[in-house]
Amino acid sequence: MPKILSVSTILPPYEVKQQEAVELTRSLFSEKYKDIERLLKVFQNGDIEKRDVCMPLEWYGKEHDFEERNELYIQNAVRLGVDAVQSCLTESSLLETAVDYEQIDAIVFVSSTGISTPSIEARIMNKLPFRDDVKRIPLWGLGCAGGAAGVSRAYEYCLAFPKENVLVLSIELCSLTFQKDDYSKSNLVGVSLFSDGAACALVSGDQSEIAVNVPVPSIIGTTSKLMPDSEDVMGWDVKNSGLYVVFSKSIPAIITDWLGPFVHEFLSSYGLSNDDISHFVAHPGGKKVLTAYEKALGFESSMTDISRDVLRNHGNMSSPTVLYVLKRFMESKPQSGDYGIMAALGPGFCGELLLLKWD
Repeated sequence: MPKILSVSTILPPYEVKQQEAVELTRSLFSEKYKDIERLLKVFQNGDIEKRDVCMPLEWYGKEHDFEERNELYIQNAVRLGVDAVQSCLTESSLLETAVDYEQIDAIVFVSSTGISTPSIEARIMNKLPFRDDVKRIPLWGLGCAGGAAGVSRAYEYCLAFPKENVLVLSIELCSLTFQKDDYSKSNLVGVSLFSDGAACALVSGDQSEIAVNVPVPSIIGTTSKLMPDSEDVMGWDVKNSGLYVVFSKSIPAIITDWLGPFVHEFLSSYGLSNDDISHFVAHPGGKKVLTAYEKALGFESSMTDISRDVLRNHGNMSSPTVLYVLKRFMESKPQSGDYGIMAALGPGFCGELLLLKWD
């Protein structure tokens, strides 16, 4: 089976403490909400202490049109992407030797927070010495589900081409979408939660020549699921000044009712149950989302400790976040034979699951 050999994570340059985000939001929203102090409790209740963004904090309190936002998206995505790729190919704690750019056969690029044609991975290929026949597979619009979906698509590619190696590059700059004049509660929740980040994973077929020095997760199988007529659960409204967040308060309830049967059916197709899963690589969409995961799957809270820690220190970066969680699991060196589930949910409303086994 294809394996995940290496994962890198890269943070943008500006760290924002949660209290700093509260103060900015209070200054922008207080005139529109008489009960602003009550609403600002969403920042404290989210279990996030700090996040990282690509622009200085004062930038977010000013007017910006879609053109400016998108140009900043391209500039920052290319810079972060170059760093993420370089780090992924030289991950000394996992890889026996650094991977040469010539060994990469395809790049899956995942993002939903900006627009670029040519897409970001093409721009990165012009800055790093990749072969000119690398397959490019850009994925857009999967939101928080994108990191897991990108790894799933790389798995399928490596099943078809077992000698080849695929990079999954996920970059989101959620902060650039912040609309200071959007006084909806969706925007208030979004600004309390979302952040920026980049991650890159190396997925290789089982006949690849790249070697590792510790057990790494093989991908046993994947599955996707779409909830019909659920477009209004999460996503973007595209307007003249940019992307406006759509974020339904019903998401935790949806997860509780919908995720359990989805996961149980997936595991049973491999003759497994929740009791066989040692590692839950869950995208931390938010504190309530993680609680809903536990309730839906009957997991102890310890199963989401790593996801909660990533959320606490980085917020929700959308698609790269689950790869941050995966990196932490890989660094913890699970035992050979351990099973894991990688899970992420996103707009559609949709879910992506991967069954992992360390060996």
